[in-house]
Amino acid sequence: MLTIHGFGRVNSKVVGLTRDLRVLWALEELGVPYRVHGVDHPAGELGSEEFRRMNPFAQVPVLEDEGFVLTESGAILLYLAEKTGRLMPADFQGRAQVMRWCFAALNSVEPPLFQLVMIDLFGAADPTGAQRRPGVVQYAERVLGAVEAWLEGRPYLAGEAFTVADILMVTVLREVRNAGVLEGFPRVSAYRERCEQRPAWQRTLDAYEQRLGVPAGSAR
Repeated sequence: MLTIHGFGRVNSKVVGLTRDLRVLWALEELGVPYRVHGVDHPAGELGSEEFRRMNPFAQVPVLEDEGFVLTESGAILLYLAEKTGRLMPADFQGRAQVMRWCFAALNSVEPPLFQLVMIDLFGAADPTGAQRRPGVVQYAERVLGAVEAWLEGRPYLAGEAFTVADILMVTVLREVRNAGVLEGFPRVSAYRERCEQRPAWQRTLDAYEQRLGVPAGSAR
């Protein structure tokens, strides 16, 4: 059985934003058996010697599969897709397009969105945040505009089928769901909503909230 090292306890400010959700969503879509080993972040478990042997960056998620250990959420999703032959096209060029959009989600779209969410999370504790925020919003709007244009006539990033690229992109978009930047991009917003209505995502959130012991709905 696959083991996922994900959060068992985390700072309340990042509930619903953690990257273990990407892997858990993929596993629910795939319907393969797995178990979650909850890591207590506030207690410092990520910094333990045992955990750092699995991931020297001291981050979750971590996948264990029959002694094989893999880190980085994008790599884990691609591994699961290749292992199961699902959430990924069968043809070579179709797979390349999915990988393209996995990298785009993490390397092109996420950087400005993550900067924005960090500015908002730190608030007044970041003395330059208010000054930097307008420029970061412009950066975010530029990359969101590219995704908006791409989604014209496409229900999902790679075409008609939902893939691991959509899991990565939607979990990136969720980072700024309360930042006020998605409203100007109706196709992006509709795409996010369409993906988040999937039963596997709802199951993922339900189990995540129960594991963290947070109120129902707080991760949405």
